[in-house]
Amino acid sequence: MRKYGFIFSFLVVPVILYAIFVISPYLQAFYISLTNWRGISANPQFIGFENFTRLLGDDVFWAAVRHHAVLLVAMPLITIAIALFFSFLLNVGGGSKSGKMAGVRGSKFYRVVYFFPQVLAVAVVGVLFQAIYRPDNTGVLNGLLELVGLGPVGWLIDTNLALWSIMGVIIWQGVGFYVVLFSAGMAAIPSEVFEAAALDGAGRFRLFFSITLPLIWDTIQVGWVYLGIAAFDAFALVQVLSVDRGGPDNATTVLPLEIWRTAFTFSKFGYASAMGVALFFLTITFAALSLRVTRRERIEV
Repeated sequence: MRKYGFIFSFLVVPVILYAIFVISPYLQAFYISLTNWRGISANPQFIGFENFTRLLGDDVFWAAVRHHAVLLVAMPLITIAIALFFSFLLNVGGGSKSGKMAGVRGSKFYRVVYFFPQVLAVAVVGVLFQAIYRPDNTGVLNGLLELVGLGPVGWLIDTNLALWSIMGVIIWQGVGFYVVLFSAGMAAIPSEVFEAAALDGAGRFRLFFSITLPLIWDTIQVGWVYLGIAAFDAFALVQVLSVDRGGPDNATTVLPLEIWRTAFTFSKFGYASAMGVALFFLTITFAALSLRVTRRERIEV
């Protein structure tokens, strides 16, 4: 009993803090979603599931959900593919040197370069890409297109391109973190495994798909969940980069932006909380399904 009392004394304070600052706000949000609270009245009117019924017929809500679906499929796939490619080059791509597998020349420098966007504030990244995506020939991309005789492209004002343009920024900023994450996983693989495979005649393609990928699968699984949760956010960059905050014509809107707009622009805190509850369950469902679907036997080395 003394042992359990000692453990309990360490756990009680964190559990209390977690209940106050995490569980309690969740419960309050669930309650507010069942009311018509506008942020002023001390006694909001209870309206049951009316807010959730309205969500089912809200075109903007469903547009945001569709955008999250696009982000959820494309962003993790592209980010993980790029990060795995760079990580492999930085850790194994240089071949065997002095009896050990090594990365390409200058790999330490490249690690810093790839990670640099991660340390920039999101607002700074947004302002930077506003200049890059500027719709006239003063924009960096359109200036380059003009040099080769192509007309300017409305990266952020074309409804077909806007979401993909913002997704490109999210990937550019985030890929460095996953390069570091996957590099750490690859560094944990004993070099003897790579050396034995190389002696057996395995090329880089075989080393990657038959050795590296299976042995860092748990790390990839974690990265996939992180990226999926990030796909349910994207608030800051959409707000900074998009036309008219979620435009043009709701082509880039996402649920966190609609929650913010509904609550703090239209003062419909009850309806915004209903959106938040929907976002909560979407995120939890994705995380649970991802961990279930990508589960596989752990390979020990």
